[in-house]
Amino acid sequence: MTIVAGIDEAGLGPVLGPLVVGATAWALPDDLVDVSLWKLLAGAVSKKPSKRKGLVAIADSKKLYGGQRNDDLRLLERGVLATLAGANWRFGSLREFVRHVCPSAAGQLGAYPWYSHDDPALPVSLTPTDVALAGNSLGVAMNRAGCALRAARAECVFENEFNRLVTASNNKSASLFDITCRLVMFLWEQFATQDLRVFVDRQGGRMHYLPALERVFEGSRFVILEENDLVSAYRIEYGPRRMEIHFAVECEQRHLPVALASMICKYTREMFMGLLNRFWASHVSDLAFTGGYYSDGWRFLKDIAPAVQKLGLDLKSLHRWR
Repeated sequence: MTIVAGIDEAGLGPVLGPLVVGATAWALPDDLVDVSLWKLLAGAVSKKPSKRKGLVAIADSKKLYGGQRNDDLRLLERGVLATLAGANWRFGSLREFVRHVCPSAAGQLGAYPWYSHDDPALPVSLTPTDVALAGNSLGVAMNRAGCALRAARAECVFENEFNRLVTASNNKSASLFDITCRLVMFLWEQFATQDLRVFVDRQGGRMHYLPALERVFEGSRFVILEENDLVSAYRIEYGPRRMEIHFAVECEQRHLPVALASMICKYTREMFMGLLNRFWASHVSDLAFTGGYYSDGWRFLKDIAPAVQKLGLDLKSLHRWR
């Protein structure tokens, strides 16, 4: 079996809420590694929302949820929770989900009262039966295809850590790459005895990743497979261990593991944004919802400033400085 993994992010640009970088890893028979998982799981998943009963949409998260208050979270939540349920991972609350998917974040919530004040039951926009039925369908499809979801992991970077990282690097893209490498190393260690192929949604216009990879995988042998406007691909070897890593444009359009990673990131971020909005709405009358993006995020910070002062909280820990 070969492990095919995908990495994507949600929330790099906003001034409020966490940046979430996520990965999913799938085990596929060696002779099927070049076959699309959308094709292998046909009948259970689709690349876009479908009216066909039972199909679960797994796609770029931006196609499933727009981040506005009146947007429907159901497509995003169904895709994330049903796919995880198909791998026998089920969660009754957000904190259960965080402990499994974002374990490094679980111990940080106490520093942020706007995230720790509540533990909403999951699912929030579906019934548990909806998730269970879709998860069963996906589980059957995975078994039939001979593939399995082996890992779902995310790094949830809250405001203080984000500010620290970007201050140290003086570059958001460099910080994002460092966080991405945490997940690459997780995959490298988790699947040390298996061939590993990792697809990463290309970050900005960067084309040459070898120097940065050499710093992370010190002592390894590297082979440049290709470097062009669309994809930068490398093979990394260390003794018997081997990994291919591909940084590609619009990766979430071509690789289901990347699309699912983008959905997990977006779902995690939106759950925390819901907590943030509800916390501050309980302290500020008629407070308008925010998605955390630049202009509206600063409007929101201005609206809550008196409450921040009254509660004795540090405004700097509420938002990103850069």
